[in-house]
Amino acid sequence: MPTIKDVARRAGVSVTAASYALNRTGTISEETRQRVLQAAEELNYHPNAFARHLKARRSRTIGVFITRFAGAFYEEILDGIHEVILATEYELIVCPETRVERRIFTHRQVDGAIVFDTSIPDEQILRLAGPKFPIVVMDRQLEAEHVFPLLLDNRQGVAQAFAHLYRQGLRHLAYVAGAPDSFDNNERMQAFLNEAARHQLSVRVYPGNFTEQSGYAAAQRIIAEGDLPEGVFCANDQMAIGFMRAMREHGLEAPRDIAVVGCDDILLARYVQPPLSTIGASRRAWGGTAAKWLMRYLEHEEVFPPQRIPTTFIARASSLKHPATLE
Repeated sequence: MPTIKDVARRAGVSVTAASYALNRTGTISEETRQRVLQAAEELNYHPNAFARHLKARRSRTIGVFITRFAGAFYEEILDGIHEVILATEYELIVCPETRVERRIFTHRQVDGAIVFDTSIPDEQILRLAGPKFPIVVMDRQLEAEHVFPLLLDNRQGVAQAFAHLYRQGLRHLAYVAGAPDSFDNNERMQAFLNEAARHQLSVRVYPGNFTEQSGYAAAQRIIAEGDLPEGVFCANDQMAIGFMRAMREHGLEAPRDIAVVGCDDILLARYVQPPLSTIGASRRAWGGTAAKWLMRYLEHEEVFPPQRIPTTFIARASSLKHPATLE
């Protein structure tokens, strides 16, 4: 395997000059630079990127620490991140919940991190974040130097969804919760309950965990109780789809018997029957913005205040008791 010494010897220059040429640094003539590059090509020499970055104490790598890969929700966020990183000289490592990948985070083996994993404690993020290791968090409100929260504006979309149900005269409402440790679930639930309280309404809350099966189980429980709500808000679309599946098994229909609203606007939401009302946001833009923030900090030390990604309610057939109310 050829070395930089071989390249220098073939080009008739010193090793230092060859290093300058290959790394596009130093003050050498363009003619010398081209001669070195030509020699490197003839010898099929490729610089050791790892060693170069180690010397500079930079890995040129971004780590995304995410709960899981499965599902359209995470895929679109990752697509947005990947699209931005592809336009840079950085590499991308996506790390799920495993001990090996977690060591990459705790040992700061990447230049910066995007965190969407509630199993990583706040204290660890605060301890690790620093001028040489910026962290963008997408799953919690955590404000500190070198930690940049980029979150969904859950309240905006939930308020619109509640107003949609309320304007149709629906007063007997229920909420199917997502995972209890989820920042987005807690914000969505609090926003829905606050809107209900503002209108002097009480809301029954049923546990779930963001899976279709948990939405199905919540519907089974509600149906068994015999006191059907007029409308149900599920903390994500997968639970809403499971909820409607249980309804069908009991001869019930949305929205005739219960108006159903989900959240996240996954692709399947528009194709289920009936099409699912939901709250949408551009997850690709969300992921892309997180990556841009990290790049701009790493390259220019630009800092960003906490920001919210806009959300909006999308009315479809599953919640339209009265079609004339379509917003």
